[in-house]
Amino acid sequence: MRSAALSYAGYEEPHFLEACTLCSKPLGHNSDIFMYRGNTPFCSQECRQEQIENDEARERRWKVSSSKKSTETSKKPATVQTGTLVASN
Repeated sequence: MRSAALSYAGYEEPHFLEACTLCSKPLGHNSDIFMYRGNTPFCSQECRQEQIENDEARERRWKVSSSKKSTETSKKPATVQTGTLVASN
C-alpha cells in the first residue's frame, strides 16, 4: 500500500537492482550483477569483495567490544547491602 501511495504522489522508489550498493554505479540491463547476502547488488566482484571485507571488519569490532564489556562487568566487585528487613501482617 505504501508504494502505491508513493507512486500516486508522483514518486516511485527505484528498483533495488538499478545501482551498485557500494559505489552507486548504475547497473546495466545486459551486464553481470554480483549479489551478496540475498538481495544486495554490486556492479563488480571488487565492490562486492570490499563490502564483504567491511562487514567482516565490523563484525570483528563488535565481537571485540562486546567481549570487553563482558570482561569489564565480570571484574566489578559485587555489592551487598546489609540491614534489617521488617515485615508486618
